[in-house]
Amino acid sequence: MNKNRVIILFVALLTGIMFHANAQAPYKNGIGVSVGNMQALTFKTFGGSHFAFQVDLGTKYITTDGRFKNLNLTGVNIWTLELNPNIMFEGRLAGKLYGLVGLGASIGYSWSSLSYDVGWIWIHTRSDFGKCGANGIFGLEYKFNAPVALQFDFRPGYGCLFAEHYDAHYFDWSLNLGVRYTF
Repeated sequence: MNKNRVIILFVALLTGIMFHANAQAPYKNGIGVSVGNMQALTFKTFGGSHFAFQVDLGTKYITTDGRFKNLNLTGVNIWTLELNPNIMFEGRLAGKLYGLVGLGASIGYSWSSLSYDVGWIWIHTRSDFGKCGANGIFGLEYKFNAPVALQFDFRPGYGCLFAEHYDAHYFDWSLNLGVRYTF
């Protein structure tokens, strides 16, 4: 256990030194879109040379196959509309390429529709849920000479869907490619 802590601390220290040596924010603000597992409108602002705040508002598609083992759900497709704010530490790696690492949260609304045949009639059901979660964010950002930035990120995390007598916990993740107009 202590060995893992030492390794994590060493990697964090090395990353901090690497980012500190190349300190400078690539731009002040950026607004754009993100596609991937989450389709979203995105806004990013820098509060200094290293720290950035990013917020995304968009939809995400979740399939239940293999995710909710405790509830025996398969073949149910869930849509979420969520707000995902993230705070990040960002630093230059080389030239106009920046690395980012941070933490975030998500809150939103989810729904699913299910139709199935019971012989002579089709049954249609709809379920509505609240959604919350927490995530990490790791990625790369490239700032072009034009007022455009391209960001590729991975967001592993924890998600929870909840209703009055129901909750489901799952591994929530997102792999995104975003493009922003910077100013």
